[in-house]
Amino acid sequence: MTIQSELCDRAFVRYSRQIMVAEVGELGQVALTQAQVLIVGAGGLGSAAAMYLAAAGVGLVVIADDDEVEISNLQRQVIYREADISHSKAVAACQQLNALNPSIRTRAVQAKLAGLQLEIEVQQANIVLDCSDNWATRYALNQACYQHQTPLIAGASIGWQGQLLAFDFRQISPCYQCVFPLHNEASPQDQNCRSNGVMGPVVGIIGTLQALNAIKTIIDVGEVGFGLLQQFNGLTGKWQQVSVDADSACPVCGQQDQREVG
Repeated sequence: MTIQSELCDRAFVRYSRQIMVAEVGELGQVALTQAQVLIVGAGGLGSAAAMYLAAAGVGLVVIADDDEVEISNLQRQVIYREADISHSKAVAACQQLNALNPSIRTRAVQAKLAGLQLEIEVQQANIVLDCSDNWATRYALNQACYQHQTPLIAGASIGWQGQLLAFDFRQISPCYQCVFPLHNEASPQDQNCRSNGVMGPVVGIIGTLQALNAIKTIIDVGEVGFGLLQQFNGLTGKWQQVSVDADSACPVCGQQDQREVG
C-alpha cells in the first residue's frame, strides 16, 4: 500500500509542518497514524500528553482513569473545562481529543487498570505512558510493560519538581522497580498533588516530554533517554540526569536472561 493511499490530502495539509521535519517525513506520519498509545491517568500529565499525541495524529489514544473532574483539577489539567466537572475524566478527555482532531480514534477506560484488564490494554499498545499518581499503579504498569515488552514512559510531578523515566522493554533494560524498590510488599507512601500541591506548568512540561518521547519511540528517531532518571527543578529551571542500572535482585527484571527479547 502506498503512502499516498495511507495519508489523504487533508492529512497532508493537517500534519504538513510535522511531515516537513526531516526525521518525521511521510513514513513517520504513517507510523503515527497506525500507532496505539495507552495513557494511564488523565490528570495534569495525561492532559498535556494526550493533547499533543492527538494533535500529532496518533491513530488510537486510549485513556484510562476512574476519577471524575473536580474544580481543583482545572488549575493544571488543561484538557478539561468547567462544564466537565463531575463527569468522567476519561470520557471528557476523549471528547476533547476528538474535538481537537476528528481524524484520530480515542477510547475511554473508566477504571483503575489492574489484573487481566491491565494486561490486555498493555499488550495492545505500542507504547504506554504512566501518568498515574499512586505507587500501586506504577508498579503494576511496570510489571505488565516488562512482561509484554512494551516501552514505558513514566512521569511524575509534585510541588516545583518533575520527574521523567523511560524504559525500552523490547530489549534488555532496567525497570521502574530497579529505581524505586518495593520492599516486603509494602509500597512507599503516596505523595500526590492532593496532599502536597503542584505547579501546573511543571506538570505540563513533564507531560509534554512524555508525548515527545512517545512520538520519537513510535517513529524510531532521536534519543529518548531510556534507562535515565531525569529530574526537573521548576524553581531553577535546571535538569539533573542519572543513569539507572538494572538490579540483578529485582523481582521484575532480575531474570532478564531467561526472557526472549526482540
